[in-house]
Amino acid sequence: MSACCSGGCSSTKPPVDPTYRRILWIALFVNAGMFGVELLSGWAAGSVSLLADAVDFFGDAANYAVSLFVLGLAPIWRSRTALVKGVTMGGYGFFVLAMSAWNLNAGTVPEASTMGKIGFLALAANVFVAILLFVYRNGDSNMRSVWLCSRNDAIGNVAVLLAAWGVFGTGAGWPDLLVATVMGVLGLSAARSVIAQARRELTSEAALVALRPDTTTTE
Repeated sequence: MSACCSGGCSSTKPPVDPTYRRILWIALFVNAGMFGVELLSGWAAGSVSLLADAVDFFGDAANYAVSLFVLGLAPIWRSRTALVKGVTMGGYGFFVLAMSAWNLNAGTVPEASTMGKIGFLALAANVFVAILLFVYRNGDSNMRSVWLCSRNDAIGNVAVLLAAWGVFGTGAGWPDLLVATVMGVLGLSAARSVIAQARRELTSEAALVALRPDTTTTE
């Protein structure tokens, strides 16, 4: 069997896993709902880590929507989409770091009880989605980006809970800012991983296309 038949060429459309499609729809609705919850709660509590997590939920919902759109397309389009998603993840990381610096200068002290309650709800939502996506974590760059988003979200939610405990114990806002900074760095790290894999896939697919015989040339 040639490389093209195995799905390496850009003109080949991979079969769509109906289970994976259903999981993406579930993840889309969960993340869209949690975006609204965390956005309102973050503003009310004055928590930068909750607001950062809300932006992350919004980005993930958009990523799931895009992933559903490209699920049945040729591999080269899925890799290109993953590349765009990686850049978006990096932009999120920089946004969170900038927000942390802003709140540090403002000296805001968030409401610890709201942080704890919403952080726990967000953790439950992300662990649920991460469990559903776990089996697909070693797929192509598009699947990997989806898995990394869910994994990072769950880690971020645990960190938000720790920040709530820290704010409650110290009466200061630095635990919230510290967690937000860690979330920003984590977003940049995930973006680097997704971008690197997407670029490797695009390079490999371009090489395979270059090796294909020119069917328009007659002998």
